[in-house]
Amino acid sequence: MSLVDRLAPPSLGSAFRWIWASSAASNLGDGIVLAASPLLVASLTRSPLLVALSVFLQQLPWLLFGFVAGAYVDRVDRRRLTIGVDVLRAVVLLVLAGTVATGVVSIAMVLVVAFLLGSAETLADNAAGTLVATAVPAERLGVANSRLFGTGIVTNQLAGPPLGAFLFAAAHGLPFAADAVCYLLAAVLVSRIRLPVTERDGTASSLRREVAEGLRWLWAHAPVRTLALTITLFNVTFAAAMSVWVLYARERLGLGDVGFGLIVTCGAVGGLVGSATYRWLEQRFSLATLMRVGLTLETLTHLGLALTRSPWVAGAIMTLFGVHAVVWGTTSTTVRQRAVPQRLLGRVTSVYLLGAIGGSAVGTLLGGAIGQRFGVVAPYWFGFVGSAVLTVAVWRSLTHIVHAAEDGSA
Repeated sequence: MSLVDRLAPPSLGSAFRWIWASSAASNLGDGIVLAASPLLVASLTRSPLLVALSVFLQQLPWLLFGFVAGAYVDRVDRRRLTIGVDVLRAVVLLVLAGTVATGVVSIAMVLVVAFLLGSAETLADNAAGTLVATAVPAERLGVANSRLFGTGIVTNQLAGPPLGAFLFAAAHGLPFAADAVCYLLAAVLVSRIRLPVTERDGTASSLRREVAEGLRWLWAHAPVRTLALTITLFNVTFAAAMSVWVLYARERLGLGDVGFGLIVTCGAVGGLVGSATYRWLEQRFSLATLMRVGLTLETLTHLGLALTRSPWVAGAIMTLFGVHAVVWGTTSTTVRQRAVPQRLLGRVTSVYLLGAIGGSAVGTLLGGAIGQRFGVVAPYWFGFVGSAVLTVAVWRSLTHIVHAAEDGSA
């Protein structure tokens, strides 16, 4: 069996292979800029406020346009939308690369680019999930999503950042030009996809009415509603703990820059294990069991990090957490894709993405405040207690959540 057959099995269909290849290309570009972007900002300003603002402006469009983006994704041809957004992102990045290369770049320009790229993500990330749900048979969505998660880890977390740092050292504008090339390649690959025709409501309607329809469907569908709330609240507890991760690694574990990089890599390695074993796990355990074990692992992750001072123990904990993160992410994504009607998938996905990002933003601020007041270990105790309470609260509901597709409306 060839490497491509292992990574994107023929049983997932030829359309998935193009989606998978496109995702690999765009994630590699994102990983390159993940390292290069903060380096560029730091070269232009020493203001902590402006550094934080560059991150916030990339998240802000989700709060401003998230619901509308979901409705728009449900209105149009998702393949063409993805191509158009990737091309536009490439153009923006090429302009930025040009200004960096010529020395006329400014921090204001970088902030504008951050907002534009964040706005594009509200459409691209939403459309990507709906493409998978359209292209892959429902019974194979778990395998498809696990492959995408695993490939994203390799390209976005392992390969992209060191490549981005290397390119930035060679020439400051080079990583942004490389990201643009990755997006153009992704657009070409998506253009090769041939999808079945998806039925859409031909009745003219306002975006506000379409957004409201998606929200009403989600609120009336108890399993999907519970899953959305679970993801949002767990993102609060996780982000609160991890908001002081770099300080925890330095002050609690005694790690330097290299050690911190290695312990971050532990999570990525665990994610690869989760991706590689997901099919095996799915065949042997119910989805409810996988989700319960995952939430238990997340709760114990916070407890373990709160108690240990050993880098080796912390690395082992983060490796296990990486396994959980991919298994949980794959399971929850698959459940949602199976449950939500195709015509509403963009709108309901936007709620999930908004909840995930909003929960992380709230958790980050909360964790920072707790760490400032009580020390770098305190956010992990908060994460442990919060996760434990949430796990108990949703434990029995998980059986209904994983059978959400049975309760979904067409």
